[in-house]
Amino acid sequence: MKISAIVIRILRQFRRDKRTLALMLIAPLFVLTLMNLVFNGKEYKPTLGLLSAPSVLSSSLQSEGAVTINYEREDLAEAALSDRTIDALITIDGQVPKVKLEGSEPAVNRAVLQAVQKAAEHFSHQSASFKPVITYLHGSENMTSIDQFGPILIGFFIFFFVFLIAGVSFLRERTTGTLERLLATPLKRYEIVLGYVGGFGIFTIIQALLISWFCTKVLGIMMVGSFGLVILLTLLMSLSALTLGTLISAYANNELQMIQFVPLIIVPQLFLSGLFPMDTLPDWLRKLEVIMPLTYGTKGLSDVMIRGLGWNAIALDVYVLTGFSALFILLNIIALRKYRKI
Repeated sequence: MKISAIVIRILRQFRRDKRTLALMLIAPLFVLTLMNLVFNGKEYKPTLGLLSAPSVLSSSLQSEGAVTINYEREDLAEAALSDRTIDALITIDGQVPKVKLEGSEPAVNRAVLQAVQKAAEHFSHQSASFKPVITYLHGSENMTSIDQFGPILIGFFIFFFVFLIAGVSFLRERTTGTLERLLATPLKRYEIVLGYVGGFGIFTIIQALLISWFCTKVLGIMMVGSFGLVILLTLLMSLSALTLGTLISAYANNELQMIQFVPLIIVPQLFLSGLFPMDTLPDWLRKLEVIMPLTYGTKGLSDVMIRGLGWNAIALDVYVLTGFSALFILLNIIALRKYRKI
């Protein structure tokens, strides 16, 4: 009887807490659906630029599913490779084919080399005679998966932990009555929000600095560009995660509900942050990346850490992350109206 009484009490508690019940049932289905779309995506087809290459080679590459673009001038081809319009540039120097890979994504590199190798079997009856010289614009043949995924993982872990800790901490301020007492003072809503952002922000800055330093200096993850730009991007990601976490916590009644928002808020951003080639995902799913702060942060980190690019390459990412933070701060101020109207 005592055990059954406890069971009944738990069931009644869940029946009253419809939000928790809905999150427990819907969130796993949402994540599983997303994983199904990601892992069952179409096979990646590389885009190859051709310079001074015979038409038979182009036809052979196309028969293997590759997209080919012919260039008349080397500077245009190199610019396309640098802009990632193409995944590799193939030129024929005498009888020796040269393949220059963009190189920043090992999975894409493998797709390019596989297409080239298969095309060689159509191009020549003796594939052994077709031995392209491989060079890299970014990265190298020794580039590991951790070098590719390092920028994504740095951004993800910073965003995830800041979001969770900030959300739970701000929720605790509400449940313990601290926020209510602050709202009873003459403080304006924006002053309260900025105060919390500043207080939590100090710790997020320390975390961002520590993670960035540890990954690049201790773990030895590839770092070609400016470490200062890496710090800037990680700080902006921390700020956007902080402000988003405090905003979401306004709509959670307990820590369990806050944690249950993770599959809905964080997991989709991980899948759309460059962990998988975006070209393999459904078109409607790819369009969602524009509303994901983590997408801009990891893209900027990859441009700096792997491709060695500077401010011009990441300026848009910086502005968008700053915009997200400003938007979340504004929404936090509006959300406080449900606790006090001033």
